[in-house]
Amino acid sequence: MLNLVSLIIGAVALVCVAVAFIPLLGILNWFIVPLAVIGAGLGAMSSSTSGRNLNLVVILIGVVRLMLGGGIL
Repeated sequence: MLNLVSLIIGAVALVCVAVAFIPLLGILNWFIVPLAVIGAGLGAMSSSTSGRNLNLVVILIGVVRLMLGGGIL
């Protein structure tokens, strides 16, 4: 059950990360990355790893986008 919730959170975060690639919307990553961290935490508590892995990919994409935009030095 936790893996399913983690997958849902990861899917929503992935769609939001895609929207955050639009210029001037990169600040959304500051809200998306913590959401994906919560999803990764829920995925880590489940026996399956697919939800955790999806959220880790979303975190990686969000952090790289923040670094490219100058949000994280």
